[in-house]
Amino acid sequence: MKRKRILSLFIVLLGIFLKGNAQDIELYQQFNGRYDFTFIGNTMNTEANGFFTPCYALTSSSATLNLNVNDQIEKVFLYWAGSGTGDFDIQLNDVDISSQINFTAIQNSSLNHFFSAFADVTQQVLTTGNGIYTVSELDINPFIDSDTYCNNATNFAGWAMLIVYKNTTLPINQINVYHGLQALSAAVVNVQTQITITLSALNVLDNNGAKLGFIAWEGDENIANQESVYINNDLLANPPLNPGNNIFNGTNSITQSSDLYNMDLDIFDIQGNIQVGDQSLDISLTTAQDFVLINTLVTKLNNQLPDATISIDTVEKTCDSKIITVDFTVYNSNSTNELPAGTPIAIYANDEFIEFSETILPIEIDGSWSSQITITLPENIPDTFTLQFVVDDSGQGIGHVAELIETNNSFSVEMTLIKTPTFNALEPITSCNEGFTSGTFDFSNYQELVKSIPSGAVHFYETFENATDNVNPILTPSNYSANATPKEIFIRIENENCFSITSFLLLTKNCPPTVYNYISANDDTINDVFTIEGLRNIFLEFKIEIYNRWGRLLWTGNQNTEDWNGYIKDGISIKKATDGTYFYLIFLNDIDYPQPLTGFLYINH
Repeated sequence: MKRKRILSLFIVLLGIFLKGNAQDIELYQQFNGRYDFTFIGNTMNTEANGFFTPCYALTSSSATLNLNVNDQIEKVFLYWAGSGTGDFDIQLNDVDISSQINFTAIQNSSLNHFFSAFADVTQQVLTTGNGIYTVSELDINPFIDSDTYCNNATNFAGWAMLIVYKNTTLPINQINVYHGLQALSAAVVNVQTQITITLSALNVLDNNGAKLGFIAWEGDENIANQESVYINNDLLANPPLNPGNNIFNGTNSITQSSDLYNMDLDIFDIQGNIQVGDQSLDISLTTAQDFVLINTLVTKLNNQLPDATISIDTVEKTCDSKIITVDFTVYNSNSTNELPAGTPIAIYANDEFIEFSETILPIEIDGSWSSQITITLPENIPDTFTLQFVVDDSGQGIGHVAELIETNNSFSVEMTLIKTPTFNALEPITSCNEGFTSGTFDFSNYQELVKSIPSGAVHFYETFENATDNVNPILTPSNYSANATPKEIFIRIENENCFSITSFLLLTKNCPPTVYNYISANDDTINDVFTIEGLRNIFLEFKIEIYNRWGRLLWTGNQNTEDWNGYIKDGISIKKATDGTYFYLIFLNDIDYPQPLTGFLYINH
């Protein structure tokens, strides 16, 4: 297995003196490519909240989206928030919007409730494009009153849209969107509270244009008490709009507005706070007095790396073979740079390295490359095993290509080689010769006797080719007529994947003939001749002799003569034999019947 250093982006939230059921800020979505982001939004407060401000909020407000002509919208996330337990159904440009994710928090000092809501409005904004966006029917007035929110200066409402857009002129960036609803709140005035967010193993290749953005609620312009943001222990500030000790102060750094009462849409340039080669980025938020709700955090870092993943698509197996053919695909999804040609691929069976391959072509961002490989499994690999493909591994468990994520390079499937079904040997079946070695047979019970296990289909065929091609099966195995024997019958035994073919013989033997020892030689077509059933075409060398009671030979016959009709040759004339009893000898001339058949024959005209 690969032993790579872990390159996962995660958030560690510490040091928060907190309130109820808030949701930690966590990574929601990541964008890799030529992306950037911006905010628009507006407050529902008519002025900064405080003891002497009106105790109500507007139910609608507007803001303008004005992207450049070459900026292509990728995603638009709408957030709205306010005091109280929540209004989760609003309108955006008169279109009904319902919250897809709800966030709530409680202020620890007064137990006041606050909410935030989220909806993906990408399709609506793609349709509308640049222009004025109005959020309406956001009404927190039923929740607020002077004794709780207003006299505590925590009455607010507002909305914001985060727009992620693509432009071919941008460098390759990674945009990370984190959201939740966490309170930055001092338990005691002048005693600092801190939240630390650590972005680990970033592999910063170029710090040019690095940015950090916030959507925050309830910040107060008039409270400047250690309300700061630190990047890698460096104080973040953008004076005069965002002084270092009052970072959340009702401002919009995109429009340079300072009247975004009790909400903040701020984007900071942090390229001076990170260096090429940095492996982590620490964001610390502090306050010693103000109550602030952090809703959304967005980072843009130039991080041009591929991200190799692999899948096993199909495995072709051959019956009774350790050779398999595997179709697989290498992906470079959600990456910020192409995956180079020659990226190694290690193939393992039960953790044993068995084969090596590599990519032939570079794989572009969000691209893929499919290939096929035929593998001969070592003899020590059992029939059931784990097949594993690992990209960016040459067989020593060591990666060669720096990637965004180093822990998603493998793909495993449980494999079972396929075997032809086993079967039982079958004895020949013998039937009586019906003439020229023909016979009738019943081998229907062989359908079960041939199986070594109960399951599986069984069919009979007259030729090996028919059995192989599974065509022209014998439909009546219980009454099968063979024109000549020995006759080989082929059996196809099937399991889920494979089939076996075996066979058995149909044989005939010369069974004793049946002698009908009465002749009524009156030409009525009934018993007019001496009939012996099972003689002709079976005992081909037979000879018959007929004697009278005194032992005189009267008639002889064989395969070339007709059956005796009761006439005898007397000198040169032929006459009827008289009624009475005669004696016959039937010489079968067969090894199984060395002695002639003897008996009496009765003639009655």
